[in-house]
This record gives sequence, structure tokens and C-alpha cells, in this order.
Amino acid sequence: MQYTLRYIAAAIALATPLLAATSLANTIEEIIVTGDFRDIDLQKMPASVTVMTAEDIKRRSAQHLEQLLALAPNVNFSGGSSRTRYIQIRGIGERSQFASPINPSVGTIIDDVDFSGIGSAGTLFDVERVEILRGPQGTRYGANALAGIIAITSTAPSEDFNGYVESMIGNYDSWSLGAASGGALTGDLLYRASIQQYKSDGYVDNTFLNRDDTNGFDEFTLRTKLRWLASDNVTIDTSLFFIDIDNGYDAFSLDRDGDTLSDEPGKDTQKTTAISVNADWSISSKLNAQFIASYADSDLQYGFDEDWSFVGIDPENEYSSTDNYIRDRKNSTLEAHLLSGEEGRIFGGSTDWLVGIYFENRDVDLKREFLDFDTFTDAQLSSDYQTQNLAFFSETTTALSDRLNLTIGFRVEQWDADYKDSSAVILDTDETLYGGKVVIDYQVSDDHLLYASLARGYKPGGVNTDGTLNQAEREFDTEYQWAYEVGNKSSLLDDSLQIRVAAFYNDRQDMHIKDSIIPVGGPGAFVDYITNAAEGSNYGLEIESVWQATDALQLFANAGLLRTDIDECDTAGCIDLVGRDQPHAPRYQYAAGLKFDVSEKVFVQLDIEAKDEFYFSSSHAAKSESYELLNAQMGYESEAWSLVLWGRNLTDEDVETRGFRFGNDPRDGYATHTYVQLGEPRIVGLTGRYKF
Repeated sequence: MQYTLRYIAAAIALATPLLAATSLANTIEEIIVTGDFRDIDLQKMPASVTVMTAEDIKRRSAQHLEQLLALAPNVNFSGGSSRTRYIQIRGIGERSQFASPINPSVGTIIDDVDFSGIGSAGTLFDVERVEILRGPQGTRYGANALAGIIAITSTAPSEDFNGYVESMIGNYDSWSLGAASGGALTGDLLYRASIQQYKSDGYVDNTFLNRDDTNGFDEFTLRTKLRWLASDNVTIDTSLFFIDIDNGYDAFSLDRDGDTLSDEPGKDTQKTTAISVNADWSISSKLNAQFIASYADSDLQYGFDEDWSFVGIDPENEYSSTDNYIRDRKNSTLEAHLLSGEEGRIFGGSTDWLVGIYFENRDVDLKREFLDFDTFTDAQLSSDYQTQNLAFFSETTTALSDRLNLTIGFRVEQWDADYKDSSAVILDTDETLYGGKVVIDYQVSDDHLLYASLARGYKPGGVNTDGTLNQAEREFDTEYQWAYEVGNKSSLLDDSLQIRVAAFYNDRQDMHIKDSIIPVGGPGAFVDYITNAAEGSNYGLEIESVWQATDALQLFANAGLLRTDIDECDTAGCIDLVGRDQPHAPRYQYAAGLKFDVSEKVFVQLDIEAKDEFYFSSSHAAKSESYELLNAQMGYESEAWSLVLWGRNLTDEDVETRGFRFGNDPRDGYATHTYVQLGEPRIVGLTGRYKF
């Protein structure tokens, strides 16, 4: 905390003379949210949403989604792989995946393609917007949106030819090279194309192999977009992209000093080919139609050296094992909805309406290669998990007066899931799920919006696959959530200051509790399974603000306060958790900073981010350490050229993203310790860009 006070004092000291030196402030540029059914001004949307633009990404020097998440209140992530795959919003979300299938609590949508559960696809080159919608999105997104949605949108085609080339070099032998361009191929056909290669040795040293690249990054992204202006009232957008990620995974230090001893380092790879088509048809002034189709084929491999050591570390007691999960995931979606136009409102012109239908098919084949601790022999498990969900949804927004609106949304979803594996575990689930929302918003004036909402979200149950579990532990039920929220959005000081405040309370029923460490058989072995607690609650406060204090100076501050409780539990595995915070739910988070234009071409930026301690798991009491990080940039920008020197975590603080507590070291008789995975240390780099 002492660092935080120093950073704040420095920021105030820097900002004070700047404020005194400049006269009039600029207004803040309008930000449009596209993640809901209708595009809407962020300040007019009666919901909690954080939007990060291309400028925010550039200022952060962010290569991947995980480097942006700290900017949003009450958003956390788990280092369950080399990159963040698992995200928690308001304390709700997964932290890892092993053999059992999961249904994510936080959805990830990239250019209309569903990547929920594989957030490692979130590379950010040539991305124009990242939207984080907090709270259940049961009407719009259904089963994958119990806690919220992250929507990533790459840069759209334009009529005017434009583009850029960008290169980066940094410590840990990091570098990237990318290019993007867009324009008109013909009068009615526009394009956007981007390509980037990013590489880094990573920030983990393997002292046994004498290597510094066993946790390295190798990420290639290719995106193309076509926009066909088929007619005056029909626009068809097609997105095609290819992602090739070949990252290492060597994250846990047996000596707990940050250096690894693995003789068989793991990997975290993804190869995805995906396409989406979005057709927007303005049928008349009364009626609009939208059709969205997508398909993605992803080959995923996640594996690690299970003993975290080498053969010969302790011949009398050691074991040697790797654990590899090879998945082939295919998912396709179809969505169609009709929306009222300006002259299509019903009930005397007071009510906008929408009706739609959605279908998704997801098929995940798994081959697991591991050590059987009962026989200490190599073993394999193969499984197939297929889900199909068909949903109908509707939404109306009624103007009760000139300033008062009532929105009612509803979604009914037929969820079918089939699971089978080579150990004779079979699951066949068929259930009907219901979600929706009621929102009332009052436009107090042009600059002030008040709203209150009630939403119901859901997350389907599933299956635990480990054969050592009791039959009663093999399956778990659907979790439901009632979410209550009140908020205010204000624009002040001639639109130079924006403030968004939200208070929320989530009532979780049959909440999913994950027990991830239960020793069975031998050292390093554990059963990873999910059960249902009876009831839990998540509640807190969120504040977001941005102030264009002068033409040259912009300041921002975001903060989240969070309390999470397990209120009741009727299962033996979580009785002791009643009254304790839920995992990966820090009680506070904040980010604050400033950007100052020294001249027309030179700028500096300083920001801090902080996060409270949190429990790593519901199966033990180990916690992370709280932290405060300092990030900075300084750069030169002309009409064509830019050169930026940047750094994240400049004081080189330890950031603990994931933790286990069990015994895995033969040298001390497999005594129990807390082992943690660390996030980014000090990262510095230089980025150059040429625009054409």
C-alpha cells in the first residue's frame, strides 16, 4: 500500500500544475456499445459495461486480453494455462480445466464466434474494441453468460484505404511484427486484413535444463473481414481468421523461488480456423432483420510436467509423470432475430420489440495421456462431450414517459448434453432453462441516467469424470442466479467528466463449488470435481470515471468492491466453507492513471493497478498476496509515425494468479506447501508504428 500512496501523490503533483496551466477542457468522445441487441451510447445503456478502445489497447501495449482485464472493476483471471483462459466477473467463473467438461460462466465472443472457455484466443492486434458486460446476460447470450460476457471486435472495413505496420521489441527476447490494411475492393465491397507474429522467451527460468524459454510465447494471428454493401438496405459482414498459438507451459516452481526444475516442460497450444457471417437487412422503416452464423474448429493441447522436477532429484522417493490434454473442439452457431424499426413500434408507438431464435452445437473430443497412480503405469482416457442448445428470446422496451423506460427480456433454452468416455462414464442431460431481465431506467436529464434491474442467469450442470468418485458425486446440477443492480451514469463539466456507479447483489442458488485437490493414491495426484453448494451471495460496488481535464490531460479511475459468501451448504465437501469468501474474488480492485500530451506529438502516461488478496480455491485456505503495480509510457506520435517506450509492473512485484496446496516434493517427504503460478514480472519494450 505504501507504493500506492507514492504513486497517487506523484500523479497529483504532476497533474496540479498542468490543470492550472490549461484553460478549457475537451468533451469525451462518445463510445457505442455493440454487445447487446441494439447499438447504444455507453452513457445511455442501463447496465454495467466497460469498453476498452483501440486507443486503450495501444496505451496499454497489450498483446493479449489478459493485459487489459485489470482496467475493469471486479474482473479477475486465473493463470490456468500460459495465457488466460478462465475469467471471473464479480467473483463468478472457472479457474482451470482438466479432464471433465466445463460450461463457462463468462462467455468470450470474438467477431461473432463463440470462444467461451478458451480465452487464450484473445490476441489484440488490430482490435478496435473490447467490451466487458458484467452481470448475467441471460436474455442475449444464455447458458455461457452467468457472470457476464467479453466481446472482442477487430477493426471493421472502411471505404478509405488505410493501414499500418507495427513492430515491437522488449525484454525476455520479446518481439512482434504485424501489418493491417483496409479499404474498398470495389464500390460495394470493403475489406480489412491483418497479420501478426508475436514471440517471447517468457519470464521463467528452468534451471535444470538451463533454458529461459520453456514458458515462452509463440502467437500468430491472421484476420480478414469483408463488408458487402449488397443494396441500400442489406449489409453482409464476413469474418475469417486463423489463430496459431504454440506456447510453452512450465509455470510451477518446486523450490517456490520462481525457477522451475522440469525435465519435460509442458505446452499450451491452439490452432483455430473460424468464420462468421453477419447479415443486416433493413426490411422497411417498420422492421429490421439480422442473421448471424459462425463456425470454429480448434485443436487444443494443454500439458505439463506433473512432478515439476527431473528424474534423479530423489531416487528413493521420486516419481515421474506428465499430464497431457489434447482436445478437438468444433462449434457452430445460428441466430436470427427481428427488431422493430422507428415506425414499427407497438402499443401506440411506445414500445420497441425484438424476437429471435438461437442454435448452437458444440462437440469436444478429448484424449488425455497421464500416469495412473494406482498402478504407476502410463494410461489414456478418451471422451466425447456434445452439447446442443436451442433458444427462443424476446425483449421489449416501453417508453412509460418521455424519460422513463421499462425493458423486459426473456429467454427459454432447451439444453441437451451427451458425455461418454473410455472408462464407461455416460451422461445424458436434457433440461429446459429460463433466464431474462427487467430493467427500469430514468433519464433525469440529458446528462444523468438512473437505472435498476433484476436479471436471472443460469449455468447448466455437468459431469465429473474421475472414476474414484462416488456415484452421487459424478453429476452436479444447474446453477441459477438472481442479480439485482442499481446504477447511475452521469456526464458533468460540459461532458468532460463521465462517472458510472453500480451497486449489485447476486443471489446464487445451487452454486457450483470446485474441489480441486484431494490426494488419492500417490504424490501429486488429485481429483478435480464440482459439486453444488446450497446458496451463495456476491455483492459489491463499482465505479468508473474518466475526466478530460484539459486539452492535454486526461485522468481515469476505476474501482470495484466485492464481498462473496457461501451462505449455506448441504454437502460434506463444503460445510466448512460457510461464511468464507469464494475463490478468486478479491475484496477490492482499482486502476487509476493519467495521460498528458506534453506537446502535439509527445505524450506521457502513468497508471497504477491494485488487487486485494483472494483465496485460490474452495478446497484449501491458501491465499494470494495483494499487490500494486506501476505502469508507464512515453512516446512520440506524428501523422504517420509513432514510437513508444513502455513498461508494465515497473517495480517488478510478484503477481500470483493461481495456487495449489499439496505435497509434490520428494526431498521433504511430500510435505504440504502452497505453490503459486506467477503472472507478468517487469515487462518493458519499444513499439514503432508507421501508418499509411
